[in-house]
Amino acid sequence: MAHSLMTRQTDAVLRRLHAAADDQESGRVPVPLPPPPDGLTSWHDAPAAAHADAFQDIYIPISADAGRLLYALARAIRPQTVVEFGTSFGISTIYLAAAVADNGTGRVYTTELSAKKVAAAQANLEDAGVAKPVTILEGDALQTLTDVAGPVGLVLLDGWKDLCLPVLRLLEPKLAPGALIAADDIAHAGMAPYLDFIRNPASGYVSVAFPVEDGMEISSWTGR
Repeated sequence: MAHSLMTRQTDAVLRRLHAAADDQESGRVPVPLPPPPDGLTSWHDAPAAAHADAFQDIYIPISADAGRLLYALARAIRPQTVVEFGTSFGISTIYLAAAVADNGTGRVYTTELSAKKVAAAQANLEDAGVAKPVTILEGDALQTLTDVAGPVGLVLLDGWKDLCLPVLRLLEPKLAPGALIAADDIAHAGMAPYLDFIRNPASGYVSVAFPVEDGMEISSWTGR
């Protein structure tokens, strides 16, 4: 039986976006990143809004393998509500939206601070033919996600690393029993506080690292 990732329309958009991201990462296309603000040695120390503006042309994507993993997870658990922290150009959102569309039920709420990326992600979702089940929440995720109703069955944390744990704690009261939390780029040093929390049995999760590019932590909410 065919699924949305196999359609010519969706496959073409994903191939285009992954290729553009690979071109940036490999250096074949220069990364248009300005120096950090005065007094800062890294953009990761900058305020979120400035950080988002600086990275508005940079992909920061999940890998294709990670995307297929997310698709499979969403198909398996059939969540009514999916929350994504960090839309960027919408690559991961397309995988999640394709799964929700193929399930025939559910909605994806995804967050993005950069207005330029919001517009690009919306266009990419429409080009891929999977925009219908997606709502892009523009602005600070710690504010925009407060109005998303539970139960939340699947969460993808792929935004700024220092905010992954605060976003999870914000969503925690809305998590469905057994909800899955996927956190990307766990090899990044900024994910250490998140991993310390999620891997502590007292926090209420069963968690395992999954070997996709840069690592993805898959955790199930057991409640406390």
